Amino acid sequence: MSTFNELINGERPVLVDFFATWCGPCKTQAPILEDVKQRIGDAASIIKIDVDKNPQVATKYQIRGVPTLIIFKNGQIKWRQSGVFPANELERLLKENV
Repeated sequence: MSTFNELINGERPVLVDFFATWCGPCKTQAPILEDVKQRIGDAASIIKIDVDKNPQVATKYQIRGVPTLIIFKNGQIKWRQSGVFPANELERLLKENV
């Protein structure tokens, strides 16, 4: 299993969903991310980071609200947005960064 740092430093884009189990909008975002994963297949990775269980990662990336979505590629932040985001937009953003 790859570590978080290995994943975000790879050539394949990675969409990171910073979430919390108590967060209502995060529950709305979850099935959208499942849909995006089915659409893009292996072109990109999607991982979920629970901010309550990984406070050091949340602090490093200055996560102030959840859900916050960040697309990484080669260790760089390519896109970042807080709030629920639609599948079509996420799919487009990931394909732009492949």
